[in-house]
Amino acid sequence: MRKTTKIKQLYIVSDYLTINVGWLLFNIFRFISLPSDIYPRDAILEWLSTPPLILGQVLVPLIMLALYGISGYYNNSSTLYKSRLDESLNTLIVSFIGMLGIFFTALINDNVPERLRNYELMAILFLCLFVPCYLLRLCITTRMAHFIRSGRNSIRTLVVGTGAEAERTTARMMRTVGRSGLKVVGYVGDSCYESSDGLPVYSFENLGKTVADEVIGALIIVGQPGELSHTASLISKLYTLNIPLFITPGLHQLMTLRPRLTSVTNEPLVDITNANIPAATVNLKRLGDIVVSSVALMLLIPIYAVLALSVRLDSPGPVFYRQRRIGYHKRPFDIIKFRTMRTDAEEAGPALSADEDPRITRLGKVLRKYRLDELPQFWNVLKGEMSLVGPRPEREFYIRQIMERQPAYSLIHQVRPGITSWGMVKFGYATSVDEMIERLRYDLLYLENVSFGVDLKILFHTVSTVLRGRGL
Repeated sequence: MRKTTKIKQLYIVSDYLTINVGWLLFNIFRFISLPSDIYPRDAILEWLSTPPLILGQVLVPLIMLALYGISGYYNNSSTLYKSRLDESLNTLIVSFIGMLGIFFTALINDNVPERLRNYELMAILFLCLFVPCYLLRLCITTRMAHFIRSGRNSIRTLVVGTGAEAERTTARMMRTVGRSGLKVVGYVGDSCYESSDGLPVYSFENLGKTVADEVIGALIIVGQPGELSHTASLISKLYTLNIPLFITPGLHQLMTLRPRLTSVTNEPLVDITNANIPAATVNLKRLGDIVVSSVALMLLIPIYAVLALSVRLDSPGPVFYRQRRIGYHKRPFDIIKFRTMRTDAEEAGPALSADEDPRITRLGKVLRKYRLDELPQFWNVLKGEMSLVGPRPEREFYIRQIMERQPAYSLIHQVRPGITSWGMVKFGYATSVDEMIERLRYDLLYLENVSFGVDLKILFHTVSTVLRGRGL
C-alpha cells in the first residue's frame, strides 16, 4: 500500500509541524500571563530559549504524535482519505487528553496567582494543540478527497472472479470510484476468459507477482453463494498477500461476525482483513503486549534456566521445541515451547496429543499440566507474531481440514494469535479436529467482543487454570 503509506507519512509530518507551532504559540501566551514584575515583557526571547522550554519544544510534539498513534489515527487504511467527522473527533479528543496530561505534569506549578487564570491557560493550551493541527489535517483530507473525485488518485484494485456477477460488481465500483478510491483495473480468474469491458484477466498462479508488478492495493472477492467452501479456502490463501480484502454482500454467509462495511455511500463491500475492533484498542493491545512480554522475559530468566536444565536432564533432545504455525494475516511463524515430547513424536506425521499420550515425557506431563511449556512464547509476543490473548494458532495441516468443514475459520487470521484464548479457557486443548471446530466457536466470539475487559478476564482465568494445574 504505497499510496496509503505516503499519505500516512504526510499526516505525521504535518502533525509534527503544527503541534510545534501550537506549542510555541502557547508558550508565548503563557509568558504573557506571568507576572510582569518577575518576567519583563522584553525578555520573551530569552525566556523561550531556556533549556526547559527548548526541551518541551522537542518532547511535546513527540508525545502528541505518540497519543495520535495510539488513538489509531495513523493506522493504515483501505481508503486514501479519512472521514472528516472521525478526523475532527479524533483531533478533539486527543488534544483534550494531551492538554490535561501536559498541564498536570508540567504546568501545574507555574507561578500563576489566580486559579481562574489556570483554567484560561488550559483552554488556550487546548486550542493551540487542536486548531493548527486540525486545520492542516482538514486541508490535506479535503485535498485528497478532491484528487479521488477527479480520478487523479485511487487504489488499483482487482476483482477476484469472472463472469456476469464480477463484471456487474466492476461496473458499480467504477461508478463509485470517486467516493471509495477503489479503481478496478482487472480480474483474477481463468486466463482464457475475455471480459466484455476489456479489462485484463490475471491468473491465480502468478497473483503475488501481479500484485507487486501492477501496484495492486486491494482485492474484491466475488464468489458464488453455492461455492462458499471454495471461496473460504481462496480467502485463506489471499490473506498472505497482506493487502485489504473485500467481499460482496452476496457472500454474507461466510461472515459469522458483524460485518465491517467500508462505506454507506458507495458499493457496500465488507472488509475481511480488519476485524471490527477500534484502532485504538488494537494499538493499546499491542502496546500492552510489548510491555508485559518484555517484563515477563526479564523476570522469568531464573525460571527459564531451571526449566531448561530440567528438560535437558529429563530426556535426550533439545530444550526448546519450534513448530511452524499460521498467524496474523495467514503469515507463518515458528512458535516456541519447552519440549514436552520425545524427539521422534511426529515421525509418522502431525498428530494431536491426548490424555495419557505415551509420547509425552515425564517432565512434559508436569509442564503441560501447569502450561509452563508455553512460557517461551513471550518471545513470540515481543516479536509481534503473537499476542497475550487471541485465538490459538494452528498448523497448516489442521487448518485445511477445519476449513473444509468450517470456512469461518479464516476470520481468526484478522488478529494476532495468542498465548491464551477464550477457547483455551472455556474448552482447553483440542485432541481432534472435531474439538478444534468446537473450540473455534469461542475464538469467533472473542473477535466479536475484543476489549481490555475481556482480555483481563481471560488472563485471570488462565492464571487460575495454571495454578490449579488444569492445563491438560
